[in-house]
Amino acid sequence: MEKIPIERIVVEGLARVPAFSHAVVAGEYVHVAGSLGTIDDTTELAEGGVGPQTAQTIRNIERILEAVGLGLDDVVKMNVYLSDMADFDEMNRAYIAAIGDSPPARITVGGIDLALGGAVEIDCMAYRGGRSES
Repeated sequence: MEKIPIERIVVEGLARVPAFSHAVVAGEYVHVAGSLGTIDDTTELAEGGVGPQTAQTIRNIERILEAVGLGLDDVVKMNVYLSDMADFDEMNRAYIAAIGDSPPARITVGGIDLALGGAVEIDCMAYRGGRSES
């Protein structure tokens, strides 16, 4: 049996800690690591709370997906983590504005401490669906 190659993706100009890659490509699937609403390659979070942080997080995920030739429409599952579940409605409005009216499957978990004191963190899985290798 042939081993599926695994490719680790690090996007230049996008914040990350040394302990993880922004994404890992395994066969037809792209696993995007937990992403925060950081601005460019800094650890500064988008100002204004959970709404702006959600929008920035999804922009960051978009950049990661673009690095492997995909877009948000290729995402099959998103996991959203909120530091405070009371922010669900504000997060959801920003999420819908960014994702559109054909969203992927999703779970939202709240009441947890997030890195950098973030209000929201999102990870996802995308499917290449027969696209050619990047």
